Amino acid sequence: MSPFVRSAVVLGLLCATGPLAIDMFLPALPTIAGSLNSTIAASQLTITAYFIAYGLAQMVYGPVADMVGRKPPLIAGLVLFAAGSIGCALAPDMNSLVAARVVQALGGAAAMVIPRAIIRDMHTGPQATRLMALVMLIISVSPMLAPLAGSGIIALSGWRAIFATLAVAAALSIAVTLLLQPETLQPEHRTPVRLAALLGGIKTLLRDPVFMGLTFVGGFGMASFFVFLASASFVYTGHYGLTPTGFSLAFAANAAGFFTATQLAATLGEKFGADRVVNWAVTGFMGFTLLLVGLVWFGIDQFALLVGLLICANACLGLVIPTAMVMALDDHGDIAGLASSLGGMLQMLAGGVMTMLAGPYFNGTPLPMVVAIAIAAVLAFAAMRFTASARTRRPVAPA
Repeated sequence: MSPFVRSAVVLGLLCATGPLAIDMFLPALPTIAGSLNSTIAASQLTITAYFIAYGLAQMVYGPVADMVGRKPPLIAGLVLFAAGSIGCALAPDMNSLVAARVVQALGGAAAMVIPRAIIRDMHTGPQATRLMALVMLIISVSPMLAPLAGSGIIALSGWRAIFATLAVAAALSIAVTLLLQPETLQPEHRTPVRLAALLGGIKTLLRDPVFMGLTFVGGFGMASFFVFLASASFVYTGHYGLTPTGFSLAFAANAAGFFTATQLAATLGEKFGADRVVNWAVTGFMGFTLLLVGLVWFGIDQFALLVGLLICANACLGLVIPTAMVMALDDHGDIAGLASSLGGMLQMLAGGVMTMLAGPYFNGTPLPMVVAIAIAAVLAFAAMRFTASARTRRPVAPA
C-alpha cells in the first residue's frame, strides 16, 4: 500500500468516527422517542445538540493542534468521544441522552478538524483535493453501511447497544492513531497559543471574503444534509411506511450518490478548474432541490421520485464539499489548524441552526423537509456567487 493510500485509509477511518455517531443512530430515532417516553422534537434535539457542540469544539482543537502537534489532541478527543458514547448507552431519560450526546460531540470534533489539518500539512492544491476525496471515500462506508448496522443492532440488542459499539469504535481509533498515524506538524513549525495571535488569526479569516464565502458554500450544503438527517427517518418510516432496514437502504442510496461524486472532484478540478466545478455543482444542487420542492408542493408525492432527486442533488453536493474545503484552506497554510477549526465550526453551526429553524415546521410529511433543503441550496448558491465576486475584487499578487 502506497503512503498516499495508507494516509487516506487512516484519516478516513478517523474522520468516520464522528459521522458514525449520527449514521448508526438514525434508524433508532423513532424507537428512542418511544423508549424514553419522549416526543419526536425532543429526539431530534439529540442531533441538533450534537451538531452545535461538534461545531463549537472545533475552535478548541485547531489552535491546540497548532501548538502541541496533531496527535495529542486527537487522542484526547477520541477518549472524550468514548466516554460520551458510554454515557449515551446508560442514559435513563432524554435529557441525559442529549447531555451525553454533547459530550460525545465535544470529543468527536477532534476526529474531523485535525485530520483536515493533517491533509493540509502534507499536501495543497489538486493533491490535497485528491487525498480529501479518498478520505471521503473511506468515510462513505459510514452512511452506506452504518444505518444497516444500526438496524441490525437494534433488532438484536436494542438501541443502547449502538452506543456501546461506538465506544468500541473510539477505542479502535485511538489504537490506529497511536500505531499508524505519524505526527505531521514538527516542533519547529508549531505555533504557541497566544490570545492576541489567536484573535488576530480569527480576525484575518473573518475578514477574508473568499474564505468566508467558501466556508458557507460548504456550510449550507452540509446544512441541507443535516436537515435530511434529522427528518428522513420519520418521513421514510412514518409517511412512506418503510422499516428501519428499508430506511437504511434508502439512506445508503443517497449517501452513495454523494460519495461517488466526491471521487470525481479532484479530476474535474484539474480539468476544468476548481472554481468552475463548484459553480456548476452548486447550481445543479439548487436546481434539483427546487424541482423537488415544486413537485411535492403540487402533490406529486412519490417515494422513488423523492429519493431519485435527492441522489442527484447530493451527487452535486459531493463535488462541492471536498473542493470548497481545500480551496478555503489554500491561502492560510500558516494557520491551517485555526482555519480548519473556524471553518468547521461555522459549517456545523449553520447546519445546527438550519435544523433548529426547520424543526417547528416538521409534520412528518416530505414537504417541510424538502423546503428546508432547498432553502439551504439557495443560500449555498448565494455564498458561491459572493465568493466569485470577492475573487474578482482581490488584488493580483505581484509575480
